[in-house]
Amino acid sequence: MTTTTTEHNRPYTHRDLPRLMGLMTGDEKHGPAATSTLDVLWVLYDRVLRVGPERMDDPERDRFLLSKGHGPMAYYAVLAAKGFVPVEWLPDFGSYDSPLGHHPDRVLVPGAEIGSGSLGHGLPIAVGTALGLRAQGRTAPRVWVLVGDAELDEGSNHEAIAFAGPAGLDRLHTVVVDNSSASHARPGGIAARFEAAGWSAVTVDGRDHAALYAAFTGPHPGRPHVVVAQVEPKSA
Repeated sequence: MTTTTTEHNRPYTHRDLPRLMGLMTGDEKHGPAATSTLDVLWVLYDRVLRVGPERMDDPERDRFLLSKGHGPMAYYAVLAAKGFVPVEWLPDFGSYDSPLGHHPDRVLVPGAEIGSGSLGHGLPIAVGTALGLRAQGRTAPRVWVLVGDAELDEGSNHEAIAFAGPAGLDRLHTVVVDNSSASHARPGGIAARFEAAGWSAVTVDGRDHAALYAAFTGPHPGRPHVVVAQVEPKSA
């Protein structure tokens, strides 16, 4: 677990995240998109991901890919809390010369594995990353990708889901943050779509840290794994 120290000489905790997010202002904050991911991101970076500022280039690190890149304030707040980026960068979020743009840029943001953009591209990249690591014989690194439920309206994701299951990409993990913003209904729920393609799947309360941790760390031998994290509807 990686921590960094605040001005009060104590580690940042989950309770500090609202204050860190509050340092970022502007008209393009996409607040609901950001806050919907906050607990998922914190549990991953605080308790699950094997990555830190000191090993961002370690080939054996876990890879975390943020596909739900609009409204990245929660992501930036967590990266700052864990020491990837300076807290001093946060107030300049979205400004002309700030590295913290309205979508993360892997060239500018330490710790960002991909530059996020159009919806629906993160899961296919994660599939390719898992395949690349397999081809290199690297069995330790895990690949994690966070997508929003609305991204599942995009066909590119369904192609990736359909491929990953039969390919047995058991180092691939997907977190779908479900804030009821998708346009198209899915009979049986989101998890059923993944299960039909051979994935291990579980649906949990996206605000319950214990439930998230259990879902993130559950065994799924031979299969990719998806966690559907349900949070309050976007309109709430």
